[in-house]
Parts: sequence; structure tokens; C-alpha cells
Amino acid sequence: MEVKENIARFRLTTNKTEFPLEKITSAHSAQRFIRQFYMDDIEIFESAFILLLDRSNHTIGYAKISQGGVAGTVVDVKIVAKYAVDSLASGVILCHNHPSGNLVASEQDLKLTAKIKAALSLLDIQLHDHIILTSTAYNSLADSGDLAGM
Repeated sequence: MEVKENIARFRLTTNKTEFPLEKITSAHSAQRFIRQFYMDDIEIFESAFILLLDRSNHTIGYAKISQGGVAGTVVDVKIVAKYAVDSLASGVILCHNHPSGNLVASEQDLKLTAKIKAALSLLDIQLHDHIILTSTAYNSLADSGDLAGM
């Protein structure tokens, strides 16, 4: 009797495109670069992006990893790790917006950051920062010291 495996296969694909190579030297340069991916919806709903970096902190790619509602969005650690591994990134910067205009990291934001940092660390990929954006300002968890304590 022949047994057939019924295994679903999922894969994320990337398309090689011209991507601006820019050296990220600070949270300020990172948030400025990432803002180009947000449109006028930055004050409407939460979404999350990752910026992928090489060993010299040059940009090698980005991905929109989540889009949610007005009060939250769900980020899957496996998706973050998949994009980082597929691009052979050495570093990742996580970024999401707060439509409310509140720059304070929530408890969920901090838990997610710690979880992603730990997962990427197992793959020898550094989480450089988690940046929270509003339409006019930003909060860097690296600059505030929150990232180092995780």
C-alpha cells in the first residue's frame, strides 16, 4: 500500500530589484529611511516593517511584515526570521507606527522586541533597534536603553 504525503508547502519569495544602498548610522538615519515606506496611512492604522542590513549596516532590503488596525498589529517572529535568513542579513531594525501619536512602547511592544531579539540571536543576526514612529517623531528602544536590557 502506497502512502502519499499531503504536505502543504509555503514559501516567501523575493524579487531582486534596485534597492537604495544607504549606511544606517543611527536611529535617526534608520527612521528617516523607513519613513519612505509609510504613506499617509501612518496616522490611520498600525503596520510593521523590518529593515535588513549587511555587516557594515548598509541597507540590503526591507519587508512589510504586518498591517493591523488602529490600536495594534500582529508580528510573527517566524516571518521576521525568514526574511532575515533569506536575505543573509547580519542585522535587522524593527519598526512600527503608533497612529495615536503616543511614542511610549507598550508592554506588548517590549515583549515582542525581546522575543525577536532572542530568536534572531540564535541565527547570529543582531536586532539593532525597534523604532516606534508617529507622523512627527520617533522613539528608539536602542537609544532609550530598553533594547540593551533584554
